[in-house]
Amino acid sequence: MERNSELSKFYKKGHDERVETLAEYADLTEDEQQLLKQLKGLDFAQADRMIENVYGVMPLPLGIATHFRVNGKDYLVPMALEEPSVVAAASNAAKMARTSGGFKASSTEPLMIAQIQLVKLKDAEAARKAVMAHKQELVELADKVFPSMKQFGGGAKDLDARVIETVRGKQLIVHLIVDVRDAMGANSINSMAEGLAPRLEQLTGGKVLLRIISNLAVHRLFRSETVWTKEALAESVKEQGLKGEEVVEAILDAWAFGAADPFRGTTHNKGIMNGIDAVTLATGNDFRAVEAGAHSYAALKGAALTAYKLNADGDIEGKILLPLAVGTVGGSMKANPTAAMCLKIIGARTSGELAQVMAAVGLAQNFAALRAMASEGIQKGHMRLHARHIATAAGAKPEEVDELVAQMQADNAINEMGAKKALDEIRGGKKVHKT
Repeated sequence: MERNSELSKFYKKGHDERVETLAEYADLTEDEQQLLKQLKGLDFAQADRMIENVYGVMPLPLGIATHFRVNGKDYLVPMALEEPSVVAAASNAAKMARTSGGFKASSTEPLMIAQIQLVKLKDAEAARKAVMAHKQELVELADKVFPSMKQFGGGAKDLDARVIETVRGKQLIVHLIVDVRDAMGANSINSMAEGLAPRLEQLTGGKVLLRIISNLAVHRLFRSETVWTKEALAESVKEQGLKGEEVVEAILDAWAFGAADPFRGTTHNKGIMNGIDAVTLATGNDFRAVEAGAHSYAALKGAALTAYKLNADGDIEGKILLPLAVGTVGGSMKANPTAAMCLKIIGARTSGELAQVMAAVGLAQNFAALRAMASEGIQKGHMRLHARHIATAAGAKPEEVDELVAQMQADNAINEMGAKKALDEIRGGKKVHKT
């Protein structure tokens, strides 16, 4: 059965009904459904095997972004994060993109870099030439160190060496380029780098120090693009009394600010990562590596990770390009049953497919933020959802939250003091919120 990511009124369903909807969509087992219904992701034994000194777990809400269509295929996208408005914003942007066919995405091969640092060299340039003269030998040696990668169609593909100037003198940095297939790749290429160390010392007369993956995955790039029509934009802002053309111009000006100014560009790119990090975390991937790689790539290119332009029809064309080192095998995915289930819900067959969906999420998230700032203002929508956090923190029971939020909004006091005051009045029957 073909999957359809357009879940009608999903946010209005109760917890059990939401789980049952996802179970039907992704063919979840009874155990997987119970895992979601019980809101229990890890028991102590599972957590204790993942990190040291475990004493508990830190829960995060797990939501579903809807309406995503990438390369003609529909996806429901699990997102784990605490920030309000992100899931809804990504879903709304994806819904608007469907009117033009959704997102198109592509990628390079899953190539990662292992860096090997050589120090205490008598002649750094001569050492570089010696390494490059034995390039093929070193590539073949790397595959012998970790042969299983080649068995899956990956393995060492290339090698380069460069001399860098440091405050400690000249150093030789060797880059081993490895196709890691559907893995993130850290363990395999770190092992390969370790295996090359003795031979590199023989060839150069230097000492190998660091042997480590680079999270700036410039050879593992993902692109996504789509068109948001002025008609779809007009429909989304009609309550604000704005015209689609007005919002188009405002979005382009807002993006130009982020592309030109590093202070705004940092926050612009952070908005992209709101979506991508949430999917990375939900699928058990290394969100720290993904985050570091994305921001370093932006710094390397000197620009925002997204770009927008006006096309001949007066619509907005958006695109994103960034490195995404994620996997669908290995890591914590096997150890964490919730991560495995989230991968199952997405339905990505390869790491490349997963990252293409994530790139689309990042583009959607960024566009949604720009649209919000260009129309109602991002703070208004954000605070509307943030008010629920404040209500809960003030001690409101689940059945009191909606009334308390409405009262805080009516009082224009969306803060801890306003929440406590309104809650006391509601419980004392002294005030009913204004309508």
